[in-house]
Parts: sequence; structure tokens; C-alpha cells
Amino acid sequence: MNVALVLIKRNVKLFFKDKGMFFTSLITPGILLLLYATFLGNVYRDSFVTGLPPQITLSESIIDGLVGSQLISSILAVSCVTVAFCSNFLMVQDRVNGNIKDLRISPIKPSILSLSYYFATLISTLIICFLATAICLIYVAIVGWYMSFVDVLLLFLDVLLLVLFGTALSSVISFFLSTQGQISAVGTIISACYGFICGAYMPISSFGTGLQKAIMFLPGTYGTSLIRNHSMRGVFNEMQEQNVPSKVIKGLEDMLDCNLYFFDNQVSIPVMYLVLSLSVVILVGAYIFINVLKKNDR
Repeated sequence: MNVALVLIKRNVKLFFKDKGMFFTSLITPGILLLLYATFLGNVYRDSFVTGLPPQITLSESIIDGLVGSQLISSILAVSCVTVAFCSNFLMVQDRVNGNIKDLRISPIKPSILSLSYYFATLISTLIICFLATAICLIYVAIVGWYMSFVDVLLLFLDVLLLVLFGTALSSVISFFLSTQGQISAVGTIISACYGFICGAYMPISSFGTGLQKAIMFLPGTYGTSLIRNHSMRGVFNEMQEQNVPSKVIKGLEDMLDCNLYFFDNQVSIPVMYLVLSLSVVILVGAYIFINVLKKNDR
């Protein structure tokens, strides 16, 4: 246990000491927030307004709250995974510099070595993503706040679980990379594609039927939906109190992926948590397993 703690401490210190890795990870959520608020805010607003029945009029405050909640849910859903890939640069750097060879020939167990990288990446990513969540909440408070204290706590829980998933996914993929160029390329691809396949950039409901069914097999989809549910629930409750028909609210929830359907069966929030949690366990197990195989091969 002491060895693991020493390795985790060493990896976290090296990550924050490397200004390039740290600032690359830190600016990702900030850039996304700026781009979303600048370019996509009006697009989201127009889609909400035009999608409402003519006889229903929502206040500017509710529309702003709805737009702001969708913006931050998209940002956090993407950042929890992409930042994890940036944080995992250290593992590849150790491989490039040859430090990993020294660690592997030492008496340290492969499982402890692999878990030390995982938890160090997890800690670094959580620090950045929790900070990003706080910034996003400040943004929502400025544009239109409808979240309850429970919603905020659940939002942080969603971020924690999605960071666990992103860290495990990046650890498995980064294990097979041997140069900084490779992980930079993979990180770029993940940053460009992940937002689409998890429903963050575009709602899943806007995709074709076949693609919607395929995306429902990806764990990240459920993480995005969880964040959307807990960031938007307060707005939908306010709409309900203003006597907006439940059919209209359900239509918005379907359009924004708060409601997910697996082969026409609605997925409940507890099931979403279960799918994401099982994915984390499977990926972490696979990560430890490939590290043990690598040690045995040597």
C-alpha cells in the first residue's frame, strides 16, 4: 500500500509539474465553454423556441436556463473523457523515457504499478473536472439557475463516475501507445469524435434510427444522459409548475436525450448508473490484466 501511495504521489506531482500537460488539460473545458456559449447558444435557443407549440410561451429566464443547462452538460460529458486522455500523457512519457522499464524490473507488482497510473490520472482529472464543474455552475447561475442542492450533488456524482470511466478507457488505450505523437493523435481523435458518439455535440434523437441503436451500446451515452438529467431537471420542474403540458416537457426530454430508449424501451436512471459502473469495472479489470500479461511476457 505504501508503494502504491508513493507511486500515485509521484505521478500526480509530475503531471502538475509539467505545465504543458496541465494547461492542455485545464483549457479544454474553458475553450469548450467559450465556443459553446458563443456559437451554439443561439442555435440551442432557436431549436427550443421553434420546437414549442405556438400556444405555449416560455419566459426568457426558463429558455436561458434550458440553454445553459444543455451547454454545461455537453461540456462536462466531453471533458470528463478528453481530459483523462491528456492526464494519461505521463504513462506514455514514462514509456518513451524508459522509466517504465525500471519500474517493471523492480519488485513492484504489475497490478500495483498499473493501478498507481490509473489513480494518479483519476486524481488529476478529477481536480480539473471538478474545477470545470464549478465554473459551469457559475455560468448557469449567471444565465438562469433552476438547480436544487440535490441536483448539484448528483451532478458532481455524475462527473465522478464519468471521470472513472474516462480514466479507465484512456488507460487501456494508452497502454498500447509508445510515443507522445501517438497519444496526441489518439487524443485529437477522441476529442473530435467522442462528443458526437456520446450525444454531447448533437442529440442522439437527431441521428438515424440505426445509428441511434448502435450508440445505445456505448457507455458514454449513459453518462451524458445522466449529466443532462441532473442539470436540466430543475428547469423542467419549473416548466411543470407553470402549467406547461407534460407532453411538451416529455418531448423536450426526448429531444435532449434526458430520456434514452434501448430498442424502444426507456432506460431508467438507476440502469444508466449500473451500465456506467459496470463499464468502469470491466475496463479497469482489462487494464490490470494486460499489465499482468506484459509482466509475464517479460
